[in-house]
Amino acid sequence: MSTIEVEGLSKSFGTIVAVDRLSFKVGAGEILGILGPNGSGKTTTVRILSCLISPSGGRAYVGGFDIQKDPVRVRESVGVLTETPSLYERLSAYENMDFFARAYGISNSDTRIARIKDVLEFFELWNRRSERVGTYSKGMKQKLAIARAIVHSPEILFLDEPTSGLDPKASKDIRDLMERLSRQEKRTLLLCTHNLEDAEKLCSHVMIINKGRSVVMGTTEELRRRIAGQPKLEIKLNETSDKIILATQSIEGVKNVEADKDSGRLIIELDNAETQTPYVVRSVVENGGLIKSVGLLEPSLEEAYLKLVKEEPQ
Repeated sequence: MSTIEVEGLSKSFGTIVAVDRLSFKVGAGEILGILGPNGSGKTTTVRILSCLISPSGGRAYVGGFDIQKDPVRVRESVGVLTETPSLYERLSAYENMDFFARAYGISNSDTRIARIKDVLEFFELWNRRSERVGTYSKGMKQKLAIARAIVHSPEILFLDEPTSGLDPKASKDIRDLMERLSRQEKRTLLLCTHNLEDAEKLCSHVMIINKGRSVVMGTTEELRRRIAGQPKLEIKLNETSDKIILATQSIEGVKNVEADKDSGRLIIELDNAETQTPYVVRSVVENGGLIKSVGLLEPSLEEAYLKLVKEEPQ
């Protein structure tokens, strides 16, 4: 079952088309990463789906509710982290959390206090809950903004650059939280990010958009294969030889062999790396090769992203 369904979604600001007929679905418990350069339409898409602005065309359903017919129900079912924290800096962290918890409908005082304490402790902000937010560092404000977004335990989360400005430990904490929300609690996350490490580690699917249009959508594995085909086989030897190279080249399914005799490294392009690797390894050993390691070379998500965005028609 999809918790987010988008059909031909568009948004224009005068003559500028910010979102151009986007269509996609996100299932319960999935994390969809939306990647794209600045100005590609990521943030506008999140603002439309969270009912902060209206679309110019198309339809979208969030948590089963039509964003145009039931915007109040949509807002109740989602948590949103925008590019800027948008916190009340003259209030303390606790006062901010209490205000938003009430706005999200947590009316019971004991429930509200317990929930605020739980999320502030998770982000290591509980001991500084009485301090004015204006005195917080950028990273602390970011953590407080995420705490605010999840205080009402929403089924769907829209997160725009959630690890921006955070130190490595805090970034890992946020990734761990997103993973827990997705896998254990089956919450649906839509993650807009420039951080390809976050996308690669967390997202079940990735959509790359550029100039408001979807360039491609798929798993990170599918995106890698799209730009590089089969992964290449890397074999590191104590030393290589012409005999080993010629024997490897003669194996059925081997398309190309690159050899670095100084390092003893072979890079082998195969029709099917998964099925043909054992035969290559056996041939290398039979021809006197002393193998130090065997592995598959996959292109990174960053390589796929840069290539696909570059290929997009201007």
